[in-house]
Amino acid sequence: MANVCEFTDSNFETEVLQSAEPVLVDFWAPWCGPCRMLGPVIEQLAAENAGSVKVGKLDVQDNPTMAARYGISNIPAIMVFQGGQVVDSFIGVQPKDRLQSALDQVKA
Repeated sequence: MANVCEFTDSNFETEVLQSAEPVLVDFWAPWCGPCRMLGPVIEQLAAENAGSVKVGKLDVQDNPTMAARYGISNIPAIMVFQGGQVVDSFIGVQPKDRLQSALDQVKA
């Protein structure tokens, strides 16, 4: 998980909303089976897009403020941010190519 960032309620503003590069956020929880299934895909995306897109995870159990702010009621939920705005979102386990396609849309 070297390339995967850890987002929290306290660093979300700086790391995601103020990021100069696009950001993929995986809203997840350790007890969520589908979230754990998605984990390797998130790690691959982080490695393959290093330098052009920031990829990270936010544990909704430990960081309820951001989860509530973005209306996360089902996990895993994936949101792509650009310029501090949500530009794409997905609910549930997604194929890697679908997520990569969303990142390709926002990469500089």
